[in-house]
Amino acid sequence: MPLNMSKDVFITCAVTGSGSSQDRSPHVPRSPQQIAESAIAAAKAGAAIVHCHVRDPETGAPSRDLGLYREVTDRIRDSDVDVVLNLTAGMGGDMVFGNVENPLPVNAAGTDMVGATERLAHVAECLPEICTLDCGTMNFAEADYVMTNTPGMLRSMGQMMTDLGVKPEIEAFDTGHLWFAKELVKEGVLDGPALVQLCMGVPWGAPNDLNTFMAMVNNVPESWNWSAFSLGRDQMAYVAASVLAGGNVRVGLEDNLWLGKGQLAENWQLVERAGTIIENMGARVIGPEAVREKLGLVKRAPVAK
Repeated sequence: MPLNMSKDVFITCAVTGSGSSQDRSPHVPRSPQQIAESAIAAAKAGAAIVHCHVRDPETGAPSRDLGLYREVTDRIRDSDVDVVLNLTAGMGGDMVFGNVENPLPVNAAGTDMVGATERLAHVAECLPEICTLDCGTMNFAEADYVMTNTPGMLRSMGQMMTDLGVKPEIEAFDTGHLWFAKELVKEGVLDGPALVQLCMGVPWGAPNDLNTFMAMVNNVPESWNWSAFSLGRDQMAYVAASVLAGGNVRVGLEDNLWLGKGQLAENWQLVERAGTIIENMGARVIGPEAVREKLGLVKRAPVAK
């Protein structure tokens, strides 16, 4: 199969995520100010898109607090740096069951299950250019935790995103997620061409071997835009693999804490290294204006306070 290498590549920086990484590196931002400053530094280093979660500023635990999202959004928009804002909409679908003999009732301490409107409240409030849509239900590495996204929930959330004028970034953790994403476009719930993020190596989704990666790539319609990432030590290898396969790239502390052996990274350093790889391959890193043109986005003005 001939190479279909990308010539113009955008970098997404996943700034902080919602995992338990906050205690494993001092560089994982917690407060809205820290998250915004890290996102702005990533943009200055070459990221055209910043993908943001928020965390409790004191504990670092994941949060859906509207005020925290609003502060992050305002700080980024009020800065002198142009960047495409991508907010997660993945929270609110977390179910932790009881033990294997007594799965019900669910573990209330770990479960965070809310309706579609509440899951998108911060998106409606902040109106980013992009927000994520985790396009399926999946077991994660934790024994009794399930990321829950039913077809009905995804149809409802997808339609809300479309009605808000916010472009969904379809998070595909396996080929079935792409199958359902194509159905959502076919049904008119999502507009085409869609935007996809291929999430590789997340237990227990698609493993990060190249055969599986190309199976994922080959399931993305040719007219759609996509990027990809893998976790930990394979993050930079997937920068090269994504460019070679015709896509864009994602790096950041949500997926990988390390710049090298024994060297904890900052977001801007991961973006800078990804940009070097892309340019050394003979491709060009494109900025936010080119991304808006490519994806059909309209830059949002600061939302009235």
